[in-house]
Amino acid sequence: MELTGTKVLAFVDEEFEDLEMWYPVLRLRESGVVVDIVGSKAGTVYHGKYGVPITTDYAFDEVKSSDYIGLYVPGGWAPDKLRRYPDVIRLTQEFHAAVKPIAQICHAGWVLISAKIVKGYTMTSTPGIRDDLENAGATWLDEEVVVDRNIISGRRPPDLPAFSKRFVDELIQFNKLQEK
Repeated sequence: MELTGTKVLAFVDEEFEDLEMWYPVLRLRESGVVVDIVGSKAGTVYHGKYGVPITTDYAFDEVKSSDYIGLYVPGGWAPDKLRRYPDVIRLTQEFHAAVKPIAQICHAGWVLISAKIVKGYTMTSTPGIRDDLENAGATWLDEEVVVDRNIISGRRPPDLPAFSKRFVDELIQFNKLQEK
């Protein structure tokens, strides 16, 4: 597989959207990607909005963006918590500065807004944060997945198949460019 052994960092906090966490993580792992789940504390169990658990591999302050080819931010209510951690903002900005793929879905745009990286980008999200994205300088589209440069955005759980496939495709493309 083209992505075997590559690494993606995935943020988590309480009340993530269960499907938006697990579907892309499993899809990435099926593609050979090592997905590190990162939260405020390592070895901690976090629960989704519907009770599905996930355990962190590392804490935010234990990881370096340079060790990963991409960043994944799931939706739910977790992004509203995540954007309050300085390390989350720093890591997001580092991924963006390195032009590495950043995938976000649903409410996860809040993290990118707080990192101040959406101005001039075309994105999608749950319609509930459309105004937030537009007020931060993004152009919002009502499509299942939107890719603008290094940001891959999705709306909500029904869009996960197209969103996850596109994220994998973008990681493959990024990986090929890095090998040259």
